[in-house]
Amino acid sequence: QVQLVASGGGLVQPGGSLRLSCAASGFTFNTATVNWVRQAPGKGLEWVSSINSDDSSIYYADSVKGRFTMSADNAKNTLYLSMNRLKPEDTAVYLCAKGPTKGPYQYLGQGTQVTVSA
Repeated sequence: QVQLVASGGGLVQPGGSLRLSCAASGFTFNTATVNWVRQAPGKGLEWVSSINSDDSSIYYADSVKGRFTMSADNAKNTLYLSMNRLKPEDTAVYLCAKGPTKGPYQYLGQGTQVTVSA
């Protein structure tokens, strides 16, 4: 059974940083494309970043490029998202997802809330 559980969210001031984790199980981690996505209040899912299973290339949405860094620890089956210079518009529930870059996703995990506010 595939499980994806995100953690590490919280309340942070604009300009601050957070590091999210996503623990994955039920599939061979480094043979699947995995993504970070987010959902702001009242909006649909927004793709944030992904690691490609074929060549481990990492891709970012323009809205987070240069501020967010995605990484993976294959031994721990865990994804990370380091977020710097956070903005109020980054406020959302952040989830990890298994599937092609930008979807459609086979599995969406349990999310973690990130709130950027003064």
